[in-house]
Amino acid sequence: MKVDGLIVVGAEVEGRTVDVNQTAVRLHKPLHGLSLEQLIFNWPQAFDETREMLEFARRSGDLVHPKGNVAYLSPIRRPRTFRDFYAFETHVRNARKLRGQEIDPNWYRLAIFYFSNPNNISTSGADIPFPRTSMKWDYELEIGAVLGGGGSDLAPEDAETLIAGFCVLNDWSARDLQREEMASNMGPAKGKDFATSLGVWLVTPDEIEDRRKGRGYDLRMTARVNGEIVSDGNWADIYWSFGDMIARASKDATVFAGELIGSGTVGNGCLLERGFDHDDWLKSGDEVELEIEGLGKLTNRVA
Repeated sequence: MKVDGLIVVGAEVEGRTVDVNQTAVRLHKPLHGLSLEQLIFNWPQAFDETREMLEFARRSGDLVHPKGNVAYLSPIRRPRTFRDFYAFETHVRNARKLRGQEIDPNWYRLAIFYFSNPNNISTSGADIPFPRTSMKWDYELEIGAVLGGGGSDLAPEDAETLIAGFCVLNDWSARDLQREEMASNMGPAKGKDFATSLGVWLVTPDEIEDRRKGRGYDLRMTARVNGEIVSDGNWADIYWSFGDMIARASKDATVFAGELIGSGTVGNGCLLERGFDHDDWLKSGDEVELEIEGLGKLTNRVA
């Protein structure tokens, strides 16, 4: 978050925002450099230290900022890599149907992903410019997971323990560019890499453990355009768990702390699923608000 022009680590305690940096100074704790990225790179020890400090800040009272004085930023602004998966069956079925195809049987065998751009991460409140040559502008309602550890050839149950936290993710898409690229069986590339937005809260898995259901969590996922609900889904409908996804990413490779994993679009979580030749694509000036129960809201305006 940004306070008086300075970027600091913040945490919410009982509805109030705590300045973790100032709390660390007060307690004479170095806290591994005091950026959220460095906290993640030193997870879980650094997160345990942070919890101790938050209890101190809650008791002291003077390390809490009124929300009006704080500008919130994305929890990780430069992830080491960004792998975006294809984990919701309903979305896959709807997208394939548009091309006159059934779901490829391999999809049920392999957790599929592509690499997107880790250098174009924006936060809630930012304006999103789409490519000049595109006219079919879309959002994608997804969950993001930030890794707090690494490894190779992981089992799903071990891979899941690496998750430092979850956030709301919008994988913005220029559908006409994406369609042109993928006709040659490569991509997506320029149809995706111009922007990705992350919500401001990184929610640790223990905070939502009581909502676990199936391979996900019983948490509602909604998208609004100019205040009107246009997508409504649930994380519990996911086919591939985040443990499955991270394990797949680590196969014959190494994943590291600070990497970002996207779930792919929840069923009916984008405008593409309405078809390709419609007039409901995003337009300049539209406000897009994605919300995941327990993870907060992510709001951006189309520039």
